[in-house]
Formats: sequence, structure tokens, C-alpha cells
Amino acid sequence: MPKKTDRHRTEDRNGVTEHVTADSSEHDAPPVDNPATTNQTTNEADEASPWFRILRGRAGRLSLAVLTLLIVTGVVIASQDRFAAAIESARQNRLTAQIEQVYTTGYQTQAAENLQKERDNSSHDEDSIFVKNNPYGTNTTGLYVYFTTTDAVKLSYTVSAQGTDYADFTATPDKGDEYTTTHEFQALGLIPGVTNTITFTMTAKNGKQTTRSIEHKGAKLLSDVEVQLTSTKNNTSQNLGNGLYAILGNDSDDQDFMYYYDVHGVIRGEIPILFYRSHRLLFRDNIMYFSVSTRDIVGMNSLGRIVKWYNTGSNYILHHDYGMDADGNLIVLATDVRKDTIQDAIIGIDADSGKVSTLVDMSKLYASYEQTTEVASMGSSSKTTDSTSSSFDPDTSDVKKDWLHLNTIQILDDGSAILSSRETSTIIKLNDIESNPSIDYMIGEKNFWKDTDFAKYLLTQDGSFPNTGGQHTVTYEADSSLPSGQYYLYMFDNNYGVSNTRPDYDWAANTDGVNTTYASSGNSRYQRYLVDENTKSYKLVSSFNVPYSPIVSSAQELSNGTILMDSGVPGVFGVYDGDGTLISQWKMTLRKNIIYRVYQYDFHNFYFA
Repeated sequence: MPKKTDRHRTEDRNGVTEHVTADSSEHDAPPVDNPATTNQTTNEADEASPWFRILRGRAGRLSLAVLTLLIVTGVVIASQDRFAAAIESARQNRLTAQIEQVYTTGYQTQAAENLQKERDNSSHDEDSIFVKNNPYGTNTTGLYVYFTTTDAVKLSYTVSAQGTDYADFTATPDKGDEYTTTHEFQALGLIPGVTNTITFTMTAKNGKQTTRSIEHKGAKLLSDVEVQLTSTKNNTSQNLGNGLYAILGNDSDDQDFMYYYDVHGVIRGEIPILFYRSHRLLFRDNIMYFSVSTRDIVGMNSLGRIVKWYNTGSNYILHHDYGMDADGNLIVLATDVRKDTIQDAIIGIDADSGKVSTLVDMSKLYASYEQTTEVASMGSSSKTTDSTSSSFDPDTSDVKKDWLHLNTIQILDDGSAILSSRETSTIIKLNDIESNPSIDYMIGEKNFWKDTDFAKYLLTQDGSFPNTGGQHTVTYEADSSLPSGQYYLYMFDNNYGVSNTRPDYDWAANTDGVNTTYASSGNSRYQRYLVDENTKSYKLVSSFNVPYSPIVSSAQELSNGTILMDSGVPGVFGVYDGDGTLISQWKMTLRKNIIYRVYQYDFHNFYFA
């Protein structure tokens, strides 16, 4: 587990130990000179002045009193602001300490024992349904549900929030599409802070349906996030996909969370994490895996209990992405904290033992190129060099070289991997990533790689179109209708051409329409390539513009043919049809400065059937 962070320094496990006291001198108004007593050299002309007479009169004394009152009031307000800030800081410290406990084996084991003991105190059928809010501390508004039925039935539930205009939320829980007499699941969708009516619909084998309803007040959110997002284009009548939008990194200086929103922009889950962000959700054997800090990845079951813990060890921190091989081992983009370069390593974490191994050191694979680059990184330096601290920023460093900046990894069935490099605006395919890694090919600007040892790996561009600038979330998509050796790659093309470690390279002169400033009036794009490994070529088959985001962001093709795009810097995500027509779009208030990714998950065989 990460060690205690700077923001815990004023608190122990029993409560706040910091006491804020106002300096009494701040409550004393500064001295105001009285013209009648302090100006002994006032001449007759001065005394004849109307301003002098006003100050000596009743109005003058009143003005001085008002001025004194205003000064004192300002000091009191400032003191109140400091006191309010101290209270909020203490609250955040308590919250962080609480969440640190949640992500321990002891807490999870005890929570399971307490839940079972409380549940089994009495029997529970459809007329005495047992519910408990967030028993494992992993979903603020999640509701544990348990009851039995005499007859085997299928089950669904609907959540309605009384006195609100939020849309109802209906779902079939995991295993709810099977006939059974025992019903245990986590219900999602409760609206925080209000009374919710949860209606359970039970369908017997003969088709007979019965319903039962209970009322339960949704827990208040732990964060300041919106219950319903602002809709910049609302069209929920169209099929927007099946599932929930997972907000993977609305970064904050305070406690960090992952959020679930439905297609109406209504919050349906708040998952606290230790710090940093959850970059992607992975599913295997009814367990959901996600990162909860720069070093920790956990596996959670559908009831919300953490059942797996993985750590990157003392030599590495994760950043930006991870995947899973055919055996369930985690493949993680990482920074080796012992080196003077960052975001250029790939590690493996054994699914059974948790053992960490180095798979690829890109600075060795690309040694001759890396040595030509300058020391530089994006943005300001981290507040701390302690990589176990929540104040540590793994994306920035002014003393280490961010020459490659890997931001995506896709593990293919044959053991190869697709990588995305933001700093070079290049897509890289590696062979045999877990045994004997080698470069298969690259997709990028010819002039960028000109006169390097790696120009020979570039695929040929088929057609005239601008290449990407700092692309993110490059996704591999096989298609059985294509000949062997062909497949698609699609991505969020940030269209931001900047290489801090290559200040000599002029992106604007080499890539048509690319933005070279962070604050731009331009746009980013959805891009889809057809890659042909037989002819060693690629071509653009689909593209459309989206709101500009120079960094982060994501693209996801949904099963119904629509495309979900997250522009992380402005904090908007929307669903588009295949030709780029915007169907629906939401804007989220930034808790700090970016929304890292937004992916839609159907949570099939996890939360839902």
C-alpha cells in the first residue's frame, strides 16, 4: 500500500490533531489618525477646508466608524475562510484515511464477516428484502441486496428517485436472467441524498410476474461531482449503447474517484480510489481489475469486495494504461524510477504470484534515437519526488527525460502489442512482448524519423492525409471479413504536434493542419486506419472532427456502430454516428484540469446479466 501522504500530516487515525487559531493581532483595526489631535501644524487654510470640517464633524466620525467596521469585517471573513478551509482539509484527511483502510485485506475480510453476520440474523424473503449500503466501501451509492424466493425466478430491478426528474434506472443484475431461489447482487443507480424506490420484478418459469418495492435513501456523494451532467446536445431517444460511461480520471488535488454515468448523464456510481486515476477496466472470471494509485491494481467482485491486490513494486510506477495477456497476467506501461528517463518501460505482473518482471525497456530498444533527444518533460514538475505520494505527478518531471511517453497498450492474441507514443506521435507494434521483444513496424511522420535507425520500420502511407499529432487510445480491431494480415486501428487524434525532447523538429511545417499550441481554436479528430501487414501500408478509412484536446482523451467504437469520444481538456464527451454527426454530448465540471478517459462498459456478467 502507498505510504501516508503529505495531506495526512495533521491527522491520526482517531481524528484531527491540527488546531487552527486566529492571530489576535489580526482582529485589531490599524490605527487611524484623528486630525484634531495628531496634526499639530494645521494652518488656518487647512481648517477652512470643507474636507477638514467634515472629518471633524459627526459625518467624519461616522465615516471613520464605518471604515473601522469594514476592516474588522474583512479580517473576520478572512479568518472564517481560513477556518472553513481547515475544516475541509480535515474532512479530506479523514476521507483519505478511510479509503486507505478500504484498500486493505483486513478491512475487506472484516467487512465480509460483518455483512454476513448482519444478513444472517434473520431470514429474508421477497417480503423482507435485506439491503445494506456500500458494505465494502467501494461504491458510495451501491446497494447490497439479498433475499430468497420459494420458487425459482428471474429478476430485474428499477430505481426511481422520488420528487426528482431523474430518469428511472432499470437493470437485470448478474445472474438475474437465470431461474434461481437465491438472489444476491449489488444494485447500481441510486440517486444520492434522496429517497429511492427500488422495485424488484420476479418472473417465474410459468411467466407469472410479481413485484416488491422498498424505499432506501441514497448515500451522499463523497466528492463534489455533479449528480447530473450538463447536456450540450441531448438525444437519448437514439440507441447510445448498452451500459454506463466510466469516467476514468477526473483528476483532483483532493480525493480521487472513478464515476459511472448513464446515457441521461445521471450518476449511477462513485468508486473511491487511493489517488492518481483508473486508466481502464479489465474483466476476467467475473472480477473487474482497475488501478487505484500509481502502484496498485486491484480486482473487485460484483458485490464490491476487493479480492485481488497487485503492486508494481519499489522500482516501477504505472502510468496511462495496462492490459492482460491470455493467462491473465497484467502488462503495464511503467516508469522505472531508478532511471533518468520516464514513461518508456513495460512490465509484467504475474496473475498468481504477483511477481513483477521487466518486459521491455524502450530506451534500450530505441537506444540510438533516445540518446539524441534532450531532457524535457511536459508541464511543470511534480510537487514531490516521492512516487508513493498522492502529490506525486507521474506525468511530469523537469529532471528526467520524457522522450517517448507511451500512453496506450493493446495486447494481441499472438503475443505482440500495439503501443502509442505521444511524444513522437507514432504508433508502434512490437513482437513477442513477453519473451523476446522486437520492433515490427511504426506508423508516423517520415520526416520525424528521417536519418534515424528506425525509419526502415515505417509503414507506407497509402493516400494523402495528415498523420496524427500526439494520438491517444489507439485501439486494435480485428475484422473477419478482411484478408489475413489486415485489421483496423482507430484512435483519438489530439492533432497536437509538440515534441519537447525534439525542439528542433517543426511539426507545423511537416503535418498539415496540426496544432502546435496547447490553447488552440482548432480541433482534434477521430481517426480510423486500415493496416495491411502484407503490403506494409496503412490508409485512412474514416475521420471526423471533435472538440480540441491537446493531451489525454479517448475514442471507443461501440457495439451499435456509434463512436464515443472524450475530449479530456475541455471535459466533454459525446456519442457520434459513423459519419461524425453528433448524437448526444455531456460536459463535466473539471475537478482539476482534465478528464483522462471515458469508456462505456456494458458490465455484462459483472454488475448486469
